[in-house]
Amino acid sequence: MKKQKLIGPIVQVLTLDHIPLKGALKDDQLEIIEHAGILVEDEKILQVGPWEKLIKDFPKAEINELKGDFVAMPGMVDCHTHICFGGSRAKDFAMRNAGKTYLEIAQAGGGIWDTVTQTRNLNPSQLAHITATHANRHLSEGVTTIEVKSGYGLSVEEELKMLNAIQEAKNLTSTDLIPTCLAAHMKPKDFSGSNSEYLQMISEELFPILKKENLTHRIDAFVEKSAFSPEEIKPYFQKAKDLGFDLTVHADQFTVGGSRVAVDLDALSADHLEASGEAEIHYLAKSNTISVALPGASLGLGCAFTPARKILDQGGALAIASDWNPGSAPMGDLLAQASILATFEKLSTAEVFAGTTFRAAAALGLSDRGRLTPGQLADFILFPTKDYREILYHQGKMKPVEVWKSGSKEDRKMGGMDALKFGVR
Repeated sequence: MKKQKLIGPIVQVLTLDHIPLKGALKDDQLEIIEHAGILVEDEKILQVGPWEKLIKDFPKAEINELKGDFVAMPGMVDCHTHICFGGSRAKDFAMRNAGKTYLEIAQAGGGIWDTVTQTRNLNPSQLAHITATHANRHLSEGVTTIEVKSGYGLSVEEELKMLNAIQEAKNLTSTDLIPTCLAAHMKPKDFSGSNSEYLQMISEELFPILKKENLTHRIDAFVEKSAFSPEEIKPYFQKAKDLGFDLTVHADQFTVGGSRVAVDLDALSADHLEASGEAEIHYLAKSNTISVALPGASLGLGCAFTPARKILDQGGALAIASDWNPGSAPMGDLLAQASILATFEKLSTAEVFAGTTFRAAAALGLSDRGRLTPGQLADFILFPTKDYREILYHQGKMKPVEVWKSGSKEDRKMGGMDALKFGVR
């Protein structure tokens, strides 16, 4: 027999319903149901509507009565993270702030290769627990779905270790982890061949194992002068596409070219885009590829933000993700970063909420979450306020006081790095 729960009364429920996937949004497009309840059946939403009507219509539902003023919105979706990693890059951050260049930091032993070395030194169980720790902190702050990339292994064996660790981490958290293979993060220093030879080796040796063991259905690559050129990456992506993988691209972070690859190959998303100009913005906006802004990387590197306002105004679909990683985006606070991006790019509250919920879900190829409507996963978060505008006003300092994942309330309200047990069932 299906179990029904009724949560409320809630001062405002932001359903995010009736909002398009693409284009600019105004706050008056937000559907807000006042003095409402959320009726959950098993893991999904059955109804959202007036509190008194739901109580009358569903007398046998288990009542979860709230005391106080709350605003509810869908659980957030972080569609771009690197939370499976070893070690720290605090030294890099200090050197960068002191004026050192990327090359100088790399020559001093820093950069991506430093994280590769530290990650390779960990066993799968250690990596799984680190990943779960990060995921559970995210969950405590309202992120109920998290994409997690490999990319700090950079060999067949080490990439498999990372992806297996991500699978193991799923048992240590309630949040949904969506794995992505980023073996094409950079050519590893211990590979003697060319960029193209490395990509050929990965596609021939790793891709079949990923399919056979069902470790991921997503392939990513860093298209950049310091990593792989558009010409080098296209055969790699085409091979992945031919095998049935979804594509996503680290694109236009420092130089352009990656976003065109993403659109031409019908990738689900093009992420970063800080260097995108008018031509790239127009090309993206006219496509079905989701543009993903990563304000955490802009804050960590001290560089320009993704041109989010222009992308939206030209009709593009914009998601916002944290890029949580040990090098350029160590903060890992999606709500704070999205709030800051909104200030600099003049994004409406509706655009931010859409960009961190159903539009971000679309960047992962997911259509079953990100809106509070019948049939969607019962992933929602409650903020201690009676006015939804307070959420971004506090620029990330107002955190959810309740997190519901797949119809179950997560009991522990934890922040910081001690959140390993949060969400474990």
